[in-house]
Amino acid sequence: MGSKYAPAVQAGGRTLIRRWPDTHDDLRRLGEPRDDLVLESPVCEPGPPAGGETVGDGLDTGPCESAAPTPPLHFVQDDGPFTSYERTVERRDATDGEPPTLVETTRYTLRIPWFAWVFRIPVRRVLARQISHDSWWAPPDRLDTTQVLVIGLLAAASMSAAFVNTLFTQTVNFAADDFGVSDTGIGVAGAVVRAGILIALPAALIADRIGRRRVIVAVAWMGPVLSVLGALAPSFPVLVVTQTIARPMGIALAFLIGVVAAEEMPRNSRAYAVSVLAMASGLGAGIAVISLRFADSGESGWRYVYLLAAIWCLVALDLSRRLPETRRFAAAHIDARRRPPRLNRRRLVLLATVAFAGNIFVAPASFFQNRYLTDVHDFSGGMIGLFSISVGTPAGIGLIVGGRIADTSGRRRLIAVALPVSTAALVGAYSVGGPALWALSLLGGIIASSAYPALAVYRTELFPTNNRSRAAGLVTASALIGGIFGLVATGALLDGDWAYGWVMGLMGIGQLVVTVLVVAFYPETAHQELENLNPEDVRIDLHHTPEPDI
Repeated sequence: MGSKYAPAVQAGGRTLIRRWPDTHDDLRRLGEPRDDLVLESPVCEPGPPAGGETVGDGLDTGPCESAAPTPPLHFVQDDGPFTSYERTVERRDATDGEPPTLVETTRYTLRIPWFAWVFRIPVRRVLARQISHDSWWAPPDRLDTTQVLVIGLLAAASMSAAFVNTLFTQTVNFAADDFGVSDTGIGVAGAVVRAGILIALPAALIADRIGRRRVIVAVAWMGPVLSVLGALAPSFPVLVVTQTIARPMGIALAFLIGVVAAEEMPRNSRAYAVSVLAMASGLGAGIAVISLRFADSGESGWRYVYLLAAIWCLVALDLSRRLPETRRFAAAHIDARRRPPRLNRRRLVLLATVAFAGNIFVAPASFFQNRYLTDVHDFSGGMIGLFSISVGTPAGIGLIVGGRIADTSGRRRLIAVALPVSTAALVGAYSVGGPALWALSLLGGIIASSAYPALAVYRTELFPTNNRSRAAGLVTASALIGGIFGLVATGALLDGDWAYGWVMGLMGIGQLVVTVLVVAFYPETAHQELENLNPEDVRIDLHHTPEPDI
């Protein structure tokens, strides 16, 4: 007899019903508390507590002493991603020629804000026992309700940060044509906007003193509001000034998101979290790319793209309402009046050098892409948007796979293989046209994305809670300085009639430097608690720490 399942939406969440044959093996399997996506505790019949706590109508969640499970059975969540959860198993007698069955009913409410729709089907299939919880889409660790709440909010914030950070890069070509600015001028403008990181660094220092939540909420509001000012710019220098102030808010939001994710996620899922947040970031950047259609709508059409930044105020409002302070920061008991401890200089210099060298290539490769497509291949704004979505969206595959590999098999080997291969493919994309351009861009994007979670997670893993934000900010600053160098050099070489392929090949040497430094000097951090990597931190058990208040 095959099983049937029928999901239905009810008040307070979703209901999943499955019918199983009434056999000894099925009853024993269904009668065991689940320990996969959710950790269950059995609920006994009313009576005095047997070492457990009472829930609901005096039901005891302590051990239920029984030689064999006997329906009806009742289970609740002990640990997992649901705000409400219960599972019951009942026996239905034979009727109308139908054999007796076991009816398994699961009622649950998933706590993922903004992106619950992405995980609704796989979560339902896991609960229905149709697929394993240990699949490519799921984190290696079981997440609790605080962790799924935080990762959902951070994913929405990543979209906002990416839109703000991408806005100038995507529109500068159109604005430059409108104002009559050369390639050198574009390169200098990109460098100036990136130098705005100096405005973002105080946010990192403040976050280490007063907490992550308050600073995140502040910059989440300021980024979109200040970005809108770009729509009113009367000249190219004024546009550059507005985005030099606005973009650092998005940068600060981005690296603080990484800090919160590292502090809240369990040890085997930190790279996974980075991959999820990077996908959300790509979606936010993709919205900016899609919005380039407005740039073709008429004279100064690029201004409409800046007006769209206002939609991200909705994310800022939700962060204000629901984002909690991290449990690790709360446990550290940091005194804002005291001077923060000194950073580990060796680690800081190593990570900053890697960030600098890597962005010598990454920044111009992304910044000049639209210019290359326009100048060399005569792409319109709509075609640029189609190209970016077509080759960029599948990069999400690389993020998920790379995050999983980084968490399960380690970070260093992944970086050692992925970086050289992806760099070669992307340099090749700047040297060809036609289908090869699309194919190499697609391949390079997927492989480069697979290395990103491993590289990014190091920025927060190797520093203690007391100065984790400060370190992440300084490493990000170093990355942007490397990007400035790459942008100015690329713009000057292009104005000197260098071919795009030769210029990008020269900049790509930075990626080879990164590969050597990571393989030679980076420690392996997979499967290690942050407190093992940073012994000065206070040890906490996230799964047995009370949920923080907002």
